[in-house]
Amino acid sequence: MSWFSSRNGVRLVAVAALAALTAGCFQPMYGERSATGGSALREKLQGVEVPPLNLPNGSREARLGVEIRNSLMFSMYGSAVGGPPTHRLLMRISTTRLSVIVDPTTARPDIENYGIDATYELKDNATDKTVLTGTTFSRVSYDIPGQAQRFARSRGLRDAEDRAAKVIADNINQRLASFFIAGT
Repeated sequence: MSWFSSRNGVRLVAVAALAALTAGCFQPMYGERSATGGSALREKLQGVEVPPLNLPNGSREARLGVEIRNSLMFSMYGSAVGGPPTHRLLMRISTTRLSVIVDPTTARPDIENYGIDATYELKDNATDKTVLTGTTFSRVSYDIPGQAQRFARSRGLRDAEDRAAKVIADNINQRLASFFIAGT
């Protein structure tokens, strides 16, 4: 029994020592200051200007562009206004809608998928050079109750658009955060 206890004790000490050695390597992404004493991530994200997307006024995509932009600005700045702009984020989006399940008797869709594909580009304002490019996507589904509920389909679509826009904004925000922390 003592052989078993001493062997486990040695393993426990080795694991604790390894954990103590690697504890200094951890740097919280949203900490106040970086490990090198540089500016915090929040200050860097506040320097990203998010201009309005170039979409036709009054269209569904225009409302979606405003939703993505507002969600991005809130997650980066915490408000609608950031700091002095050091970078500019340009985005382009495209949307898709697909009927997944169709009722065989009425030929009306019961479930639809809604998707957003976004391409973004981060430019440095000082040099006007592109420092980061990327793409992201979101796919969400929504139910369409029977034909007696006239507005259920449009409301389901709008909720799906909002959910997809939030996912797009979160994906872009996380990519920008990792860019400003890691530099790549």
